[in-house]
Amino acid sequence: MQVLKFGGTSVATAENINRVVSIIRNEIQKDRTVVVVSALGGVTDLLLSSATMASLGDEQYKEKLSLIEHRHLDSAKKLIPAAYQSSLLSLIKRSCNEIEDICNGIFMLGELTSRTKDRISVYGEWLSSQILSAKLRSEGIENEWKDARELIVTNSNHTAAEVQREITNEKIREFISKPDTRLFIIPGFIAADSKGVSTTLGRGGSDYTAALIAAALNADILQVWTDVSGMMTADPRLASRTHVIPKISYQEAMELSHFGAKVIYPPTIQPVMSMNIPVVIKNTFSPADAGTTIHNGVSQESISGNGDDNIVRGISSINNISLISLEGSGMIGIPGFSKRLFEALSNEKINVILITQSSSEHSICVGIETAAVARAKQAVDDAFVNEIALHKVDPLKVESGLSIIALVGEQMKSHSGISGRMFGALGKNGVNVRAISQGSSEKNISAVISTKDVGKAINVLHEEFFETTYKQVNLFIAGTGNVGSKLLEQLDKQTGFLEQQMKMHIRLVGLSNSRKMLISEEGIDLSGWKEELQKGKQADIAEFVDRMIALNLRNSVFIDVTANEQIAEHYGKILKKSIAVVACNKVAASSEYEKYKKLKSLAREFNSQFLFETNVGAGLPVIGTLNDLLSSGDRVHRIEAVLSGTLNFVFNNYDGKRKFAEVVKQAQEEGYTEPDPRLDLSGTDVMRKILILAREAGQKIEMNEITNSSFLPESCMKGSVEDFYRAMEKEEDHFKKIYEKAKAGGSKLKFVAAYSCTPDEGMKGKASVGLQHINPQQDLYHLYGKDNVVLFYTDRYKEQPLVIKGAGAGAEVTASGVFADVLRAVKH
Repeated sequence: MQVLKFGGTSVATAENINRVVSIIRNEIQKDRTVVVVSALGGVTDLLLSSATMASLGDEQYKEKLSLIEHRHLDSAKKLIPAAYQSSLLSLIKRSCNEIEDICNGIFMLGELTSRTKDRISVYGEWLSSQILSAKLRSEGIENEWKDARELIVTNSNHTAAEVQREITNEKIREFISKPDTRLFIIPGFIAADSKGVSTTLGRGGSDYTAALIAAALNADILQVWTDVSGMMTADPRLASRTHVIPKISYQEAMELSHFGAKVIYPPTIQPVMSMNIPVVIKNTFSPADAGTTIHNGVSQESISGNGDDNIVRGISSINNISLISLEGSGMIGIPGFSKRLFEALSNEKINVILITQSSSEHSICVGIETAAVARAKQAVDDAFVNEIALHKVDPLKVESGLSIIALVGEQMKSHSGISGRMFGALGKNGVNVRAISQGSSEKNISAVISTKDVGKAINVLHEEFFETTYKQVNLFIAGTGNVGSKLLEQLDKQTGFLEQQMKMHIRLVGLSNSRKMLISEEGIDLSGWKEELQKGKQADIAEFVDRMIALNLRNSVFIDVTANEQIAEHYGKILKKSIAVVACNKVAASSEYEKYKKLKSLAREFNSQFLFETNVGAGLPVIGTLNDLLSSGDRVHRIEAVLSGTLNFVFNNYDGKRKFAEVVKQAQEEGYTEPDPRLDLSGTDVMRKILILAREAGQKIEMNEITNSSFLPESCMKGSVEDFYRAMEKEEDHFKKIYEKAKAGGSKLKFVAAYSCTPDEGMKGKASVGLQHINPQQDLYHLYGKDNVVLFYTDRYKEQPLVIKGAGAGAEVTASGVFADVLRAVKH
């Protein structure tokens, strides 16, 4: 014997019912079969909505009743040959007249009782099962239809009646005992009390009907046919790469169902679990799919192949949750507070979803449905009115706008570190946990979080425990100039490598320049970003940041490849949302020390990353190396560096034969300078770089404390960039004299940055920048093209410094440095 249950979507239309008939035709070849049917999809809601409107005096209930009648008549006419339609159409018409009579009575009374709700609700399943039975007979498939109210006996608790199992089992066995009948059709959801008054089994009642019948008959299997191919590792509406769970234990299925996985309902499993009857979740629209088998025991079968899903079987969530907290110093050490709290809630029939209590006994925190908050607060405050008056406890505290997410797995109890990984993954993505609960059975770990974070949390946890294919990284880039364009080009070229070798899927979600901005949750094509950006809206960095935060995507990284001070002002706001910031822009790290320190602090506080490696040496690993030295216990005494690829290029190419202005112009055209070359030539850019290195070395230092021996005449610092070039041409003699003096001494010109911090200076570091004559014996002499070099003198590198040398300017290498920072941020 087998029991098949078909849900509302499976019988929503005539086309779907034809699918059901095909499935039944195949299944009855295997064994005797009982089919339990839900109402046509959405009909139960229409029936109850009509009744509610009638009770409120809204005559539009008649329009809904017309829709109900039309749907059933239309399905019958499409399914049943004309010669056989008469009796079924008469039955539907008669039933719809009865529904209208009931609603007319409700309208006249202006009252809708629970008993009347049940009376009107039963018509949904009653009619759908009659239509299916008639369709089967028209196809030559003999079957016996039976009203479930004659089989399932309940108490009189209308809309959520409790089944009297013993007498129900007897009635079911007696009816199904007919040996000559292979197929029985029974409406789900509906029942009757001992007096024959219609009752219903609550939401999910059709599943419960099927489970009751399967248990009463000790069936070999219960198949639940729905519109998905089984229970999923997470809600596919929230997580993009969910998998079907092939096998799951009864206990795991009940946990997932309790925490929002609505493929089946918790009461469904109880009758079959006691009889050890397997439940298979199947897809009406893809019947060949294996589905999910719910059985007794713990499955060792992997879902996605990474092994972790043997431990965690699924992730589920419930929305519309509120936390209510009873707190007070008068609770400590005094028995009975918990009892009185739960009694107050029980008397109001408020279901408790989650409980947590601090070990200090100072507070008890309970999760309930938000809809019950007002009643809960009134009931609890009334129960503790005396203690509140005496200030032993506080009035009940309420926090709404919350949801519960839960990891479920039978084997979690035998594996350590699962909760650590769960909360670590959530913390890295800025998901704040308001309350935690784990039962002693350790089948689930539940956390209360803000509802706005549910989508992100589900995806983060799904990646952590189920996905071996990739980690999704969501990028938001400000700046599409030389460096920004090269970065986008490199990202485009590397997407395949990153997916295959690093299991990382890079998505460009936001892009902005000074004119246009574009944000697309579906992603921006990296190969066609220019065309897509042109279609974007007018750029507004504040709006861009706000929209990025509102999307609340996991593994988000904000990348600033501009020199814009306004953009840097938003870093703090971004870091507070646990979004990593990768800055090519030097403004933030070289601003006032307190601002710099605040951003570093925010990154630590909100478990994010503030990375700016390219601020100093383009793609060279200067800051990373310095941080590694300090983290491993070394101490920096001195730094000597040539930090301007621009100035090194200029002085390596200026020989007094070509004009100094021409060499600078070449450097700008080849992409080595800032948009305004004076930032490079004046030493301002180098000052920023040595300032950042000094700060990273642990020194509290400001820009105005750095000595700058500038070689540019004052006339070159005035006016526009065009004025700057004209001024340089006029000052050519000045530049030639500088060059010739160095040449006469056998030296080269290098613009050197220096930092020192020694005990002799009272540990107060000093920094300076300026043009120097470097002789062949010095470390900085052999530096060519646009190369940079940094020399670290430390406790470990006293005589022979640690040297980092390489290209220190150019869009290509700078973009690669930004790219590297992005990967570091994501691996964090």
